Amino acid sequence: MLKCGLFFTSYNKEDQFFPSMFQKTCLGLFIAAMLIAPQVLDFYYISVMNLIMIAAIGAVSLNLLTGVCGQMSLGHGAFVGVGAYGCAILASKGLPFVICLLGGGTFAALAGMFFGIPSLRLKGIYLAISTLAAQMILEYVFLHWSALTGGANGMPVDPPSIMGFSFDSDEKMFYLIFAVTTLCVLGVSNIIRSRSGRAFIAIRDFYQSAENVGVNLFHFKLQAFATSSFIAGIAGGLWAYYAMYITPEQFSISLSISYLAMIIVGGMGSVTGAIFGAVFITLLPEVLNTTTSLLSSFAPDISSLMAPLKEGIFGLTLVLFLIFEPEGLVRKWKLIKAYWKLYPFAY
Repeated sequence: MLKCGLFFTSYNKEDQFFPSMFQKTCLGLFIAAMLIAPQVLDFYYISVMNLIMIAAIGAVSLNLLTGVCGQMSLGHGAFVGVGAYGCAILASKGLPFVICLLGGGTFAALAGMFFGIPSLRLKGIYLAISTLAAQMILEYVFLHWSALTGGANGMPVDPPSIMGFSFDSDEKMFYLIFAVTTLCVLGVSNIIRSRSGRAFIAIRDFYQSAENVGVNLFHFKLQAFATSSFIAGIAGGLWAYYAMYITPEQFSISLSISYLAMIIVGGMGSVTGAIFGAVFITLLPEVLNTTTSLLSSFAPDISSLMAPLKEGIFGLTLVLFLIFEPEGLVRKWKLIKAYWKLYPFAY
């Protein structure tokens, strides 16, 4: 008898993150590959992977707010900045790494809750404008509160250390960032499966029906802003430690747009989609730079032409995804999985 698909005898088995042995094996191989990667890859590839993982944390956090709860935000880059500055300030006081990272996330959560209060009255584009105002206000604070943030001069951040072990290189930071990214991704995945996650989805799908069945809109919207901003603050703290120097321009509106692009390209409402989007958007400028370098040997003036075209290529990519694949890369991934899961009876 030829088996096709997966069959479950209980809801607990069906609700597992990785229900099949094949998926668990692939996960084990992926983790093993990630642990070995810093030993076999050079500095450039390790740094790119670190950037991807930090971007994945920010994208997953925004997807929880916008993709799962349906609350549009154009100020996510500023919340990442609050986490970065909060973590840097606590680190300058000599506090341990874990306290600094969690403290930065807490500061970002408080900022997210404060600027999330208008979400009770505002929806859609109006809420987006409100969060855009939050972005501008926080950028102003980063730049002009020099006594706390260093202003335009920025703030230095020492490498993190845990129990006397210093993460003072890209290879060491890789393992730390990978561990935190794993915890954040698992945390968001479990939140979506929880009572709060179901409330977020109900608010996104139709807030009036959610309110009619007893969902407290104000409570859960603020919870979504706080949780999303907390995880964004974790991403900001990691970025501060990794970059070892932060300035206000690192957390501008362009960062917020990049995070929004990640969840659009990857797939709204999907943790896997947010990770795919983070990989795609982070690698896109690297691919363009590599292409420019290869073509410069044949056309020396190509670099001066490609520099202004990068933003246009970025925008064109978003437009093409919205037109031809509005559900993002995660839909392609689901189709590939469905094909092999149902093989040889794939339709």
